[in-house]
Amino acid sequence: MPPVRPACPTPAPSLPSGPRGARLAALPALLAGTVLVLLWALLPAGLGAQTPAPPTPATGGAQGAIPTPLEHFGHELGAEGELANWDDLLAYYDQVAAASDRITLDTLGTSTLGRPFVKMIITSEENHRNLDRYREIQHRLADPRTIGSEEEKRALMEEGRTVVLTTSHIHSTEVGAGQVPARLVHRLATTDEPDLLHVLDETILVLVPSLNPDGTQLVSDWWHEWRDTEFEGAPLNRLYHHYIGHNNNRDWFFFAQKETRMTVKGVHNTWRPQIVHDIHQMGSGAARFFVPPYIDPVEPNVDPLLISALNSLGTWIRADMTREGFDGIVTDAIFDIYTPARAYMHYHGGVRILSETASASWARPIEIDFENLGGTADYNAQQMSSNFPSPWMGGRWGLDDVLDYMEAASLTILVNAARNRAFWLDNFVRIHERAVAGWDTWPDAWVIPAGQEYDAGMEQLLRVLTTGDVEVHVAEEGFTVEGRQVPEGSWVVPMQQPYAAFAQTMLEPQEYPDLRQYPGGPPVRPYDATAHSLPLLFGIEAFPVEALPQVSLSAPVERFTEFSFPVPAHLMGADAPRIGLYRSYAEPMPQGWTRWLFDLAGIRYTPLRNDDIRAGGLANDLDVIIFQDQGANSIRNGHSPQRMPEPYAGGIGEEGEAALRDFVEAGGRIVAIDAATDWAIDAFDLGVANAVTDLPSQDFYIPGSILHLDLDPDHEIARQVPTENFAWYWRTSRAFQVSDPDARIVGTYGEGDPRLAGWVLGEEFVAGLPALVDVPMGQGNVILFGFQPNFRGQTVGSWPLFFNALRRNE
Repeated sequence: MPPVRPACPTPAPSLPSGPRGARLAALPALLAGTVLVLLWALLPAGLGAQTPAPPTPATGGAQGAIPTPLEHFGHELGAEGELANWDDLLAYYDQVAAASDRITLDTLGTSTLGRPFVKMIITSEENHRNLDRYREIQHRLADPRTIGSEEEKRALMEEGRTVVLTTSHIHSTEVGAGQVPARLVHRLATTDEPDLLHVLDETILVLVPSLNPDGTQLVSDWWHEWRDTEFEGAPLNRLYHHYIGHNNNRDWFFFAQKETRMTVKGVHNTWRPQIVHDIHQMGSGAARFFVPPYIDPVEPNVDPLLISALNSLGTWIRADMTREGFDGIVTDAIFDIYTPARAYMHYHGGVRILSETASASWARPIEIDFENLGGTADYNAQQMSSNFPSPWMGGRWGLDDVLDYMEAASLTILVNAARNRAFWLDNFVRIHERAVAGWDTWPDAWVIPAGQEYDAGMEQLLRVLTTGDVEVHVAEEGFTVEGRQVPEGSWVVPMQQPYAAFAQTMLEPQEYPDLRQYPGGPPVRPYDATAHSLPLLFGIEAFPVEALPQVSLSAPVERFTEFSFPVPAHLMGADAPRIGLYRSYAEPMPQGWTRWLFDLAGIRYTPLRNDDIRAGGLANDLDVIIFQDQGANSIRNGHSPQRMPEPYAGGIGEEGEAALRDFVEAGGRIVAIDAATDWAIDAFDLGVANAVTDLPSQDFYIPGSILHLDLDPDHEIARQVPTENFAWYWRTSRAFQVSDPDARIVGTYGEGDPRLAGWVLGEEFVAGLPALVDVPMGQGNVILFGFQPNFRGQTVGSWPLFFNALRRNE
């Protein structure tokens, strides 16, 4: 049947205030219906746009008491040179929530450094009175097994609301994302615009205004400390998430950090959003704004209904914003949709609208000439194309522009969610009906045998699956399946359940497609890693079965929510080695992940700054020093003094390298990982070389994959570790050529094709080559890890190797 036309189209929300609003006020009125025509074309037959009900204005008498951002902050949000900090932003949210019947503010807990971590619920006063009921409806639609009939399902969809989750400022130097939520909050708390009143009636907005409050505060403080000096806009002197910096947006399946766990358990799993808008910024030299569709590849366990809905919404956002005069919007470019590390919602029924707005220079505007705009292989920012229909012509670009784009995208998403409530709820329940029925490409169940040796891996797998709301059962009796004996107490994951897609992508090995820029040419670079199989990463076994026999299973187990793993005895107590960890002022994320692991495990260590190393006498206080994945120039020279203020400029220098040589020759041990091995090899003239350094990418490319690793069982590093193991090979990883006859090769990449999961081009260049080497030097030694033993915390199965390397030389 043909789409149903709305009886009375409602006007779009007014444009953001400021110069852009003034410029666009004169747009021809005939464009006003364009977005609705496009919307009807995108909707499935029989699910036309929802006819807007008469708006219900909020009735709270306190509405007039809501302060404007100017009144609260003393400047407009987006004003040149100004960045509100988390303390001031939180105070504003608290004030608005206290004054408005449309907004509630809830504290989910505290951040890593102890700041309040909050979410806001924004909806009509009437909806606020029924939030528990709407949350119940979301959960029932997410689990069709709880719905007794088609009539009941239709009644729930008619009663329910579209839930939109907006998350912001996970990456703290993307400063506009920290400011725009306050603009959005004020707009929705005070609006009397018909379309936005309709939004408040038909949707429930769950807003997390900062996914990293510590970073929001840090970046504002740093900006204001150096504003109007030669170091204004200097890079931070630390990671903007205390432990993991930019990787806080790569934690959406391992759930390592407090902020991730609070968001997953307190927001995603509580509200089951149909739409998630994740607000980011990108570089300034090409498009002004990105929204999906994404580029290939698509992770194969994401439901086609979800992908189609995501693509239609992203295209609609571009159309609506372009209609309103926002130029330079690109789709189908830059970002793929493969790794679940950035897309928890894709396995839980929600579409992820990643929006990326071009950056200014923190809170300063920049000037960009049109002829200097670039692009990618997917588009040219100087040319009109199907995925980039309205180029931006260059000129001034400031923080106010950044906020205008972010606010416009946020509002158009909400308008779509309100007008198309029937579609979003119907699509949501269909996705979960398909999951409960099981896919043809999925097994009947996964089995995780009991009695495996590595308890830490087992605990982490169960923690991840149950945090992701996967139903995991215990076999109450032993059974035989497909010729295998499965002992009592084993774990069983039936694949006919709402979040089976999450279980499948976590448990199966990945087969990443071989994508080239042209036949035989360089690879199309993945946006992130190409492997994430948890049994491989955690060092345990899980296997699929095509037909699970009749077996007595427990009820789904309680969630495993906390980290728990044994630390080797040699790292604890009075006799533990004295460990130093180089902590650069240009700190790479693997250094932070190492601090996280040590703090979590209770392993004592000393952070070493450049001055600490240059001072010498290291053997008096330390037995082992770790250099995580960091380039040789960064270790030696650090930040330029023209770019960074004292004492944050510089590196360890020649003086520091001499002190480290003395440390090793006196009996100390240095552990160098990934790119830091280049520095160690050069600094200490080791008889080892990087075997893959000059290979072109069309011949050799491993962008984050899991490889087979063979270990020497007689070496102390391989003590009590399976000799057939795995290695995480990242873009900065290495394979070695060893010429020093005294060096011991502790581990080699597997012979033949070493790939266990992910994408490997040119496996012959690493197959059988040394991956882990112990090089003697004086009375001490240097351990070279060519692979990363603690990649984003996820390589739980490699932790024993890493821990074993942290031994004092006897």
